[in-house]
Amino acid sequence: MGKFVNSIDEFFTYCEENDVQFVDLRFTDMKGAWHHLTYRMSAVNSTILENGFPFDGSSIDAWQPINKSDMILKADVPTAFLDPFTADPTIIVICDVYDIYKNELYEKCPRSVGKKALKHAEDIGIADAAYFGPENEFFIFDDVQIIDGVHEAGFKVDSEEGEWNDSTTYNDMYNTGHRPRTKGGYFPVQPTDSMVDLRAEMMLVLEQVGMEVILGHHEVAQAQGEIGIVFSDLITAADNVQKYKYVVKMVAHLNGKTATFMPKPLYGDNGNGMHVHQSLWKDGKNLFYSEGEYGNLSEMARHYAGGIFKHARAVASFTNPSTNSFKRLIPGFEAPSILTYSSQNRSAACRIPYGAGEKATRIEMRFPDSTACPYLAFAAMMMAGLDGIKNKYEPVGPMDEDLFELSLNEIREKNIPQMPHTLRGALEALIRDNDFLKPVFTDLFIDDYQNYKFETQVFEDEARPTAFEFKSTYSC
Repeated sequence: MGKFVNSIDEFFTYCEENDVQFVDLRFTDMKGAWHHLTYRMSAVNSTILENGFPFDGSSIDAWQPINKSDMILKADVPTAFLDPFTADPTIIVICDVYDIYKNELYEKCPRSVGKKALKHAEDIGIADAAYFGPENEFFIFDDVQIIDGVHEAGFKVDSEEGEWNDSTTYNDMYNTGHRPRTKGGYFPVQPTDSMVDLRAEMMLVLEQVGMEVILGHHEVAQAQGEIGIVFSDLITAADNVQKYKYVVKMVAHLNGKTATFMPKPLYGDNGNGMHVHQSLWKDGKNLFYSEGEYGNLSEMARHYAGGIFKHARAVASFTNPSTNSFKRLIPGFEAPSILTYSSQNRSAACRIPYGAGEKATRIEMRFPDSTACPYLAFAAMMMAGLDGIKNKYEPVGPMDEDLFELSLNEIREKNIPQMPHTLRGALEALIRDNDFLKPVFTDLFIDDYQNYKFETQVFEDEARPTAFEFKSTYSC
């Protein structure tokens, strides 16, 4: 697994060998969505690959004004892979966005922000490598319906695995009755796990596009799954999240299903997280390892975690950037919002995985979710962590008890910090607390990002009455 090409010459050789007809250029916006434009292979030469492809930056939300709309996509050629889903041979290349007005990588391009974060860690002498291992969970539904109007609102998702289908009469098949039940989906075999073949197909396609797959399994909730991918450097790990989401959605789509990484699509069942394993390295040495310490975790690693916790409310605006994110973080559904660390304990926001030797010792932040733009989420956590190393912030802990059992009063009595409870709270924290992000995140980026999130998420969500509000207040 890995790279298919390493240079422009290899790119053209690979394209010729695979009869490539189209070159598909992919780039990521501030909310983490993948965009693309497609060139005929005959229109692509070494000059344009080196100099970049022009496009309209004003058509991307919260990017350029129309009077300064011309921008450049610079292809990162070693990221190229064949699209497994197109009818005609198409090669996908991940791109960075270049600002022609400032003659530099675009300050609002998330991939460019990630690169700047890596360079910053090296420039200040702390680390020359940062490794990230995201774990993205997803739901596979058979049907989704959405209503969002002036006088009506609602949604309905369906899955054969949903226990709400116990009494459903199917026209084309019988009702098997085998279902994982609420919070009952962890590791059941077939026929309770109905997604074995679908996940297997996803795993094979992920390998086909160059990713190293470890495992796949049913997750805790009904209709929920996860596929484990090998960790990588910050940029490659974020690239892999984009590829992973693309493959999962497309394999589901081509099988007549629909996949979502939405944090909380089901009321009363577990949600989708993106647990993120992290470690810093220098000169080939894992800076997070210290033999004999608690969990073999070094002082630097503790301070790194302490920095993330210190700035967690602002960091959450990048790691949990949707209003739905905070519905996942309510107590009782294995989504830690209590900011402490612990070895092996999955109820802590920061877990030290069991049995890790010198090379594998790392921290696992468990609060992020997949509505995050991966480049921004990883960069924000790393910048907070670097600030923690600089200022020697100590995280609360270790706490080895089941933190999900603590009452709100007990959390307050123990003085344990918590994640914000809403996206509004996270964005307001970002406005107050953002110095740790600089110079990697510019003032313009931070200002435009929080305004964009307020306008497209917070205000839109707060303006809408919900079914629960009708249920609880209509007869008052």
